[in-house]
Formats: sequence, C-alpha cells, structure tokens
Amino acid sequence: KPNTSVRELLDEAEVLNTIKTGHEKLFNVTCLNEEEIWTSGGTADIKCFNAQGVLKKTIRTKSGMIPLDIDVYSDGALVYSVGRTLYKVKNDQTEEIIRLQGWIPIQLCVTSSGDLLVTMCSDDGTQSKVVRYSGSTVKQTIQFDDDGQPLYSGNNDIKYITENRNLDICVADSEAGAVVVVNQAGKLRFRYTGPPSSNKKEPFKPWGITTDSQSRILTSDIDNHCIHVLDMDGQFLSYIDNCDLKLPTGLFVDNDDSLFVCEGYKGNVRKVRYLK
Repeated sequence: KPNTSVRELLDEAEVLNTIKTGHEKLFNVTCLNEEEIWTSGGTADIKCFNAQGVLKKTIRTKSGMIPLDIDVYSDGALVYSVGRTLYKVKNDQTEEIIRLQGWIPIQLCVTSSGDLLVTMCSDDGTQSKVVRYSGSTVKQTIQFDDDGQPLYSGNNDIKYITENRNLDICVADSEAGAVVVVNQAGKLRFRYTGPPSSNKKEPFKPWGITTDSQSRILTSDIDNHCIHVLDMDGQFLSYIDNCDLKLPTGLFVDNDDSLFVCEGYKGNVRKVRYLK
C-alpha cells in the first residue's frame, strides 16, 4: 500500500544498491515489486532482475527491434512499444494490443486504473499527442491547450510519460526542455522549465519522469547528471545530484518510495533513497 504519511526529502540522497544490467545503453526501468525489476535499452532484450541484481528472465521483442518503452500492469503483465505496435506479455504469451496508423508511439505508462497512456508523434514528425487507451480502445486524446496551441513539441524526440497520484498526466518533453503537466481532463496545469535560478551548466533536458506517494514529480536532467524534484504544482524542491549519477535516463519510484535510476551509458540501475 502507498505510504500516506508525509516523508520529507533527505538533504543528501544515497545509493543503496547498483544492478549491473549488461545493457550497453539503458533507457527504461519499471517494477511491481523488488523481485521483478524490468529494464530495457539499446537492444531487443528486455531483462528482468531481482533487487540483488540477479537476472531472472529475458524477453526478446517480437520483431527484434529496440523497445522504445516498457511498463508493467498490476497483474504483472509487461507492455512494450516497438515500431508502430504495442505488445503485452503475460505468462510468456505475447499479444499485439495496439497498432497505430499515421502515428508512431514514443513512450507509454500504465495508469492506476489500468489504462495505457501513450505519447506519440505523427509520421511527418510535426505533431505530438498523448492518447489514453482502455484495452485497445481510444478513450482520450490530449494535444492542444485551451487556446488551440500544441501542448507538446512536434517531433519524435523523447517524451516520457507518467500518471501522478492526483491523476495528473506528466510528460517530460525533452526537446522543449519542459515538463508538461495536464490534469485528468487534459487541461494544462503547468509547464516546468527548470528552477528559478540554476547552478547547472547545460540547458534543462528532461528525460525520464516518475512520481512518488506524495505526488512529487521527479525528472532526470540528462546533460546535468542530476534529478529535479518538484511538488505536484510544479514548484522546484531540490536536486538529487550527489549520487554520482552519470547521464540519468529512465526513472521509476516504487510503492515504498525507493527511486530506481537508469545510468544511460553505464548500463546500471541505481536504487536511491531520497526520503527520510
């Protein structure tokens, strides 16, 4: 069960554990529990480890192409996107659940209600949107703000997505240098483009994104080798920048508020404690 008592941020986060995944490039991490930590990167192999870093299972994508993103349903089924298609793997059986036309899926996440949120871009690379699926049925499309302006940059660049505990939909729009947050109805709540003043050298380039039991938003700032922690309203709270994280890509916070960080080009998943 999610911890509902308020847990404060630690002054200094600490690395509890390192899982060496063997992925040369590592982009995604997700888990239901400590026994099944799923990872994917620059090859067709999706690997599952336990908390001790023991490889439990490897799934190769259907087409042998690189999976762009992975997530897990509450029943333990894995979902991944490859090419134009989303696949679900349960009990070693793989089924195609969604195939797009005219659009290419970028990243995805499973929501608390079991829906699937997918960021996608048009074939010509000029438009991006978020689509909510229930099963393989489109339930919602989020593309424009109230003034008819695009919410997301039109390109096939990284757009990791997560659902917050307050049901906001949070997208790390890498190319735009922004975290774009809309509410459940798809209305823009805020756009975070970095803290009011920054001591970092490189422009903010968000990559992975995740949320915790207090609806805080964590996003990896890949070029500055750190993680930004925001409150649910987009106010900057702190950096996690003391753990010697190199090129942090995918992020995931589990039900115990442990943070898992992919080091993109080292192939490690770091388990980090950042709350008291």
